[in-house]
Amino acid sequence: MSISLNGFVRGFSDRGLNVLSARVLQHGEQAAHWDLAGDERRLQHSISKSFTCMAVGLAIQEGKLSLESKLKDFFPAYAPENDKVELSLRPGEITLYNLLRMSTGHDSPPLWAEERASLEEKDWVKYYMSLPLDRIPGTTFTYSSGDTFVISAMVQAAVGQTVKDYLTPRLFEPLGIHDVSWETSPLGVTLGCAGLSISNEELSRFGQLLLQKGQWNGRQLVPAEWIDFATRKQIDNEGGPDWSQGYGCQFWICRHDAYRADGAHGQLCVMIPGKEAVIAINSEEDDMQGILDVVWEEILPQL
Repeated sequence: MSISLNGFVRGFSDRGLNVLSARVLQHGEQAAHWDLAGDERRLQHSISKSFTCMAVGLAIQEGKLSLESKLKDFFPAYAPENDKVELSLRPGEITLYNLLRMSTGHDSPPLWAEERASLEEKDWVKYYMSLPLDRIPGTTFTYSSGDTFVISAMVQAAVGQTVKDYLTPRLFEPLGIHDVSWETSPLGVTLGCAGLSISNEELSRFGQLLLQKGQWNGRQLVPAEWIDFATRKQIDNEGGPDWSQGYGCQFWICRHDAYRADGAHGQLCVMIPGKEAVIAINSEEDDMQGILDVVWEEILPQL
C-alpha cells in the first residue's frame, strides 16, 4: 500500500514547521518516506524514555525488579530513617511504578537538562533522593526527566549493567540498530531520559516492534504484556489536545486511539494499533502539537 506524503509536506510547510524526516509503516511495510536532506542519526531527546521503559520490562521479566520496588531497596545509603518526615513523603519510598508514570511527588521536577549541566553533585541519584517531596507520590502527574534517569539507575543497580549495555543484545542488535550512542551521567549511568541518537528509520523499527507487541523476526524481544501495560493510560494529565489524553509508563496517549514516544524539538514515534501503522518523524521544531495536527489531517485519513 502506498501513501502520499505530499499533503503532509505541504501542511507543515504552510505552517512553517521545520520537519526533517518522516516514515510511515503500515501492515509491517514501509508505506511512505520523506527526507529534507537525508536521514541521519539525531538526538531523539525524550524518546529515549520509551527505550528505557523496555529495559524495565525485561528486568521485571527476569525477576530483578517489580513495579513495587522502592528507591530505598537499591539505594539504602541515600534513604536514612527520618522521623521528622512522614513515611509516605520520604524519597526512599518512591516506587518504580511512581517513577514510570511520573507521579513521584515533586512540584518542580529534578534533573532537567539545565540543572544536569550545572549540577556540582556528580551522583545524581544521591541528589535526587536528597530533595523533599511536595506531596504523596502516586497522586499527580508531573513530567520529569529526573524520574526517568532514576529509573535507569534502578535498572543498572538491579541487573548489573547500564541500560544501554543491557538493551544492546536484547533490543538494539536484534532490531539492526548498531553502535548506539547514548549519553551518560558523570558516574556513567545511561541518561535514560534523553541522549539517545538513532536515525528516523531506526526509530520506525522501534515503533514496529511496539506495534508487534515485542515480537521481531520470530523472537519475543520484550514481553507483550509489558508493552500492553506501558502503552495504556496509567494516570491523568493536563495540556494541549495530544498532551491531555493520559500518560502510560514513559509513553503518551494520543487522540485517535494512538499512543506515542516523543522528544523535544519534534521527535515523534506514533503507533496507531487499529490501523497497524507507525509514523516516525524527526524535526527541529518546538511546535509538536502543530506537527501532530498535520499528521491527523493529512496522513491518518489515508491509513
